[in-house]
Amino acid sequence: MGDVITPANALVAVIVLVALVVGVRRAVRGLTRGQSCCSDGAPMPSSQRAEVADTDCSHYPYAEEFLIGGMSCEGCARRVEGAIDALGDVWATVDLREHTARVLGKTPIDRPAVEAAVKGAGYYVMKP
Repeated sequence: MGDVITPANALVAVIVLVALVVGVRRAVRGLTRGQSCCSDGAPMPSSQRAEVADTDCSHYPYAEEFLIGGMSCEGCARRVEGAIDALGDVWATVDLREHTARVLGKTPIDRPAVEAAVKGAGYYVMKP
């Protein structure tokens, strides 16, 4: 039985270690620079995040549903919700599996404004 630590084994270990360090650094850099977990590395547009204070459905007599394209994770869904909620007097809930955003409004819902908010967050509204 030969030596376990040969020059070839040491070289392979160094290569694996360098690859691991580079991979970890790249992952950490992506998390700290605002990149989406599902993007190709391009930074996602920043979106406004508004907390909806009034969550009583009876206060929202208007409802619209939007088919949203480009979402692939819960982070995407939260980003779309936040962008729509920032419009004011609306409350959005996004269903990632169905790729839909249900928007409740205290006043009639301004579809172009919702579409613009979704686009500004880096996604798009699909026409039915």
